[in-house]
Amino acid sequence: MNLATNLFHAGAEIFLLTMVCVILIADLFVTGRGKMFTYMMVQLTLLGCSFITVATHTDGIANVFSNMYVDDLMSDVLKLLAYLAVSMMLVYSRTYLLARGLFSGEFMSLTLFALLGMMVMISASHFLTLYLGLELLSLSLYAMVALQRDSAVATEAAMKYFILGALASGLLLYGMSMIYGATGSLEIYKISDAIQQGVYNKQLLVFGLVFVVSGLAFKLGAVPFHMWVPDVYHGAPTPMTLLIGSAPKLAAFAFVMRILVEALQPLVVEWSSMLAILAILSIAIGNLSAIAQTNIKRMFAYSTIAHMGYLLLGVLSGNIEGYSSAMFYAVTYVLMTLGGFGMIMLMSREGFEADNLNDYKGLNQRSPWLAFMMLLLMFSMAGVPPTVGFYAKFSVLQSVVQTGHIPLAIIAVLFSLVGAFFYLRVVKLMYFDTPESHEPIQYQADTSLLITFNGLGVLFLGILPSTLMSICAVSVQQSLLLH
Repeated sequence: MNLATNLFHAGAEIFLLTMVCVILIADLFVTGRGKMFTYMMVQLTLLGCSFITVATHTDGIANVFSNMYVDDLMSDVLKLLAYLAVSMMLVYSRTYLLARGLFSGEFMSLTLFALLGMMVMISASHFLTLYLGLELLSLSLYAMVALQRDSAVATEAAMKYFILGALASGLLLYGMSMIYGATGSLEIYKISDAIQQGVYNKQLLVFGLVFVVSGLAFKLGAVPFHMWVPDVYHGAPTPMTLLIGSAPKLAAFAFVMRILVEALQPLVVEWSSMLAILAILSIAIGNLSAIAQTNIKRMFAYSTIAHMGYLLLGVLSGNIEGYSSAMFYAVTYVLMTLGGFGMIMLMSREGFEADNLNDYKGLNQRSPWLAFMMLLLMFSMAGVPPTVGFYAKFSVLQSVVQTGHIPLAIIAVLFSLVGAFFYLRVVKLMYFDTPESHEPIQYQADTSLLITFNGLGVLFLGILPSTLMSICAVSVQQSLLLH
């Protein structure tokens, strides 16, 4: 393909990179409240990326840049959702960051660089492109966790994240090099062709697969590669925690799909058995560990580990229904996480972090509407109907049962009941306990509107999930069947 075609399909990434450079320079000339100008530029950049992604969408699949980059329906849908997640994160974070002196051009530039890494991961069709996107995302997140330089807890969290992340990247690279040695290619489609035609070294390929699955498990935060999740979630400033826990999970889902499903689909028996172990361990340890937490950020961290286990259940089913249910689960998980951490920032104020469970005592007496929104989010995370969390779990379990993994489904349901305890504990604190503080909760109008949209969104999507589910199913089906 010619250069113009290549640039056309990568238009959103090029526009984003250009705007990051513009924002970095423009931010040098604004101070204090003028940082709102930088914030508005970032939001307009996300809007521009959305328009370009929609405008450059074409039917079918476009492989450009010498088959290193792919533009398909799944990548476009995931990118649009990532823009939305990052935009919502910025709205939730603004007041929190302003109160702590962290509302800076560095924060917003690193956020956009992280988004660029996600976009490259989502559209990668070559192991080198995948790794470049992953490292761009990871390095941006490491820097963001350490952005609050006078906080020893944040610095410690950044060090742990960086060291364990470097180890996981090494595992992933080692696995990719083994797959290259076994098949003679780094291109996703050529690897798949080589395996289907039997032109590969079986022993070397399986060893490579083990290392790649280990690297993927770390990026998802699945057991036993979950050690970083609670410490980073707890230590990082809440806006950074929100970013780590939301949009990158969409990129991680795409990462899993590109490597395991598109490149290594012929080895589905081998990798699905590995994912089964990771999924069950994640669901069990995540739910059991969350019960003991008194810090809500650590509780969300362990619940994330459990949620990633459910997502892996969808992938290990090895069919289109399972993949689309996993994508649906990833999207709904991001929506619930945005609302949960958004509520923490909304409740926080200067000099006070609302990250302990006791801070939510009697919330219904202080603000009935906020308590109701939090109730909807907790119900959705627990998988209580009619919220979208119930339908997400149901669709994943349905795909697992249809492929004959009935024991896995039974274990997942049992631990889902265990997980309901710590979510419903938050509801009990809000509605049945006496508040420790009667200080009014102050928040901006746009933040209030967004938390309402977020809370009612999980309810609406739970009552009418078919549209989002069909979008996920069609995007996955078109992206996989046309290769």
